[in-house]
Amino acid sequence: MVPPSDPSNRRVDLAGTALLTDHYELTMVDAAIRSGVAFRRAVFECFFRRLPPGRRYGVVAGTGRLLDAIDAFRFDGGTLSWLRGQGFLAADTLDWLADYRFGGTISGYREGELCFPGSPVLTVEGTFAEAVVLETLVLSVLNHDSAVAAAGSRMVGAAAGRPLLAAGGRRTAEWAAPAAARAAYLVGFAATSNLEAGRRWGVPTGGTTAHSFVLAHAQERDAFDAQLAVTGPATTLLVDTYDLEAGIRNAVAAAGPGLGAVRIDSGDPLEQAGLARKLLDDLGATQTQIVLSGDLDEYAIETLLAAGAPVDRMLVGTQLVTGSGAPTAGMVYKLVAVADRIDDQTVRPVAKTSAGKESRGGHKWAGRRFDTDGYATAEVVTSVPVPDRTIQDGMVRSLQVTFVERGERVDRTTLADARLHHQAARATLRPEHLELAPGPVALPTVAG
Repeated sequence: MVPPSDPSNRRVDLAGTALLTDHYELTMVDAAIRSGVAFRRAVFECFFRRLPPGRRYGVVAGTGRLLDAIDAFRFDGGTLSWLRGQGFLAADTLDWLADYRFGGTISGYREGELCFPGSPVLTVEGTFAEAVVLETLVLSVLNHDSAVAAAGSRMVGAAAGRPLLAAGGRRTAEWAAPAAARAAYLVGFAATSNLEAGRRWGVPTGGTTAHSFVLAHAQERDAFDAQLAVTGPATTLLVDTYDLEAGIRNAVAAAGPGLGAVRIDSGDPLEQAGLARKLLDDLGATQTQIVLSGDLDEYAIETLLAAGAPVDRMLVGTQLVTGSGAPTAGMVYKLVAVADRIDDQTVRPVAKTSAGKESRGGHKWAGRRFDTDGYATAEVVTSVPVPDRTIQDGMVRSLQVTFVERGERVDRTTLADARLHHQAARATLRPEHLELAPGPVALPTVAG
């Protein structure tokens, strides 16, 4: 184990991604160069063995982020100098890292696609060394983003068309926040409070003020007047800093009956929303919307709407960025095939057999079966490519696309494309498979 170095008086370069990895990824490369395995052809697959308890489906998210991160996976001079100073890598390994650029093939499920236990979500083909060194990066991106997306997809379904805003940046790590906002937008959230997600990926951003803004003014009305002077009456005023009824009266008095919305962030949301709606209507602000926030999750959203809560929009924070109880998708990255010699073009299957962590060896392809009504019925995983085809009682659609070929990025799917794809994929599940109540996995994964 290498002891920590003193980071004082040194600027850390965050532009590259090569050190967003684990120590043992590089020691494996170092040892593989010694053993001769490093430059043999290999196939790695990313998949998960099970869904979180009671969940019906997973969502693939983060692929676009991952491909950008792999593009930036370079060991520049400063990185190599630091590694050399750690003293755990041989000189020829450092030379290999200096020239590193992934030159293999990456394929997988489209971003936004549904996935199930055993789904080969991502396949990385290359030499053992160039593929194994990506393990931590692949898993850290896909596990986080897919967990947020799976939770967010359930929330969007529960909201039944009402806009949701991703607002959990203060409940997660600073660079996880924009990633979570991206994943949420992918599955149908309308906007985010996170500006970096807006700058980097074009996610719509929004937000107004916090309770501190109201508290900073001598009177609540003063705070509202100050906000309205900047944003105009279409804004959203936070009305529960002190007393909900007084806050709503002050808000309408300040903005007039054309006030855009009021936000409620405390108390019993069903009761508070009902009181707010009645009071707004009594004051003539019949078109003013009600925005709810405050530790909402998919179950709270479903319960509120089933009870008839007059809510128009909702902000979701903590539960979104933590995957609503499942903060990681639980994916693993496993070697499934490897060549016996450097010059071999064929690979032999390899698999773990350890109890509870078994894997299925060999390069795999996936398709999805649909019935004649267009509903998905099964995930088909085979040892040969799956073509799109018509079958007796429906059709089979191939699930995998090529993202990188011989080191060159060949897929430029946008976040907007992925958002549309998720919407279409979700529509292929039967209504009972979209229910929030715990139940069996929506689709069985079968061998083809």
